[in-house]
Amino acid sequence: MSEILLEVKGHNGALFVYHDRIAIIRKGSFLAKASGLYDKEITIKSLTAIQLKEPGMFTNGFISFSFSGGKESKGGVFDATKDENSIMITKKQLNDFKKAKDIIYDLMKKASSESKVQESSPDPIEMLEKLADLKEKGIISDEEFSAKKKQILNI
Repeated sequence: MSEILLEVKGHNGALFVYHDRIAIIRKGSFLAKASGLYDKEITIKSLTAIQLKEPGMFTNGFISFSFSGGKESKGGVFDATKDENSIMITKKQLNDFKKAKDIIYDLMKKASSESKVQESSPDPIEMLEKLADLKEKGIISDEEFSAKKKQILNI
């Protein structure tokens, strides 16, 4: 298991933030279990949005997580109480959840930029195959092939 970056307790569960995922833990929350809510983990890479609804004068707020293929609630505070991807929060807990939201957004940005770098990096096998084709066609010499091969393989 990786290191916990942040743990924040809400009204019907706790949020654990790791480098690569978040965990919504319902342990000890009678309200959550009575609503049919259970523990859940979501990878940072799969998160698409975070909604933070601040508590009102007479209602709790919530933090809700959206991800590809997920079924998030769209009915506001009352639906959020039954949403497996949401945690209800009180005014006292709001600042902690704002901090969690910021940390998670930073992790989402980092994951997104890392995947873009991986997508844009050329595959060394494909590069070697193209290089071999150039050598076979006589476009480059054996020496040029060897030099470029060492460069590709970081030898």
